[in-house]
Amino acid sequence: FSRSYATRLPERPPYRAPDPLVNNPHATYQELPESLTFIHRPPPTAPSPLSYTTAPASPLLKDAASPLAGAALPPTVGKERGEKPRLSDEDIAKMRDLRRADPVRWTRGRLAKEFNCTPWFVGKMVALKGPERRSALEEREAAHAAARAKWGERKTLQADIRKKRKEFW
Repeated sequence: FSRSYATRLPERPPYRAPDPLVNNPHATYQELPESLTFIHRPPPTAPSPLSYTTAPASPLLKDAASPLAGAALPPTVGKERGEKPRLSDEDIAKMRDLRRADPVRWTRGRLAKEFNCTPWFVGKMVALKGPERRSALEEREAAHAAARAKWGERKTLQADIRKKRKEFW
């Protein structure tokens, strides 16, 4: 009775890398006392101009005469927005007067374009107070309610479901 198959698969012996110092034409050997040998082998490649020793990665370690100091920067992402000019006290007072006279006509965005500033700045400087703010909010809510009145049954139902779900947050 004999087997016709192998009982185990053959294993490859572990890889043993050759010693790079043996038979290296660029290596220099120097005999030291006490039967020691000093072997010097130069690096296999030329030194890089971007090495960490000659050009460190940290900007604190770089000297002022670094070859990378004059390198061009990549283009900026998005457009550059310049500084807006500062508004005088008279301009801010005029902005307040316009906003209080007719907040429907003189909105934050329109005042921002008129005075060359941001809508956020207009909101900080000439925010509506008390009854003016309440009346503006009531007008906006009335306009939204009129738009909601035109909704169909499905859209109204979905909005009510979302409102109910939000109550459980």
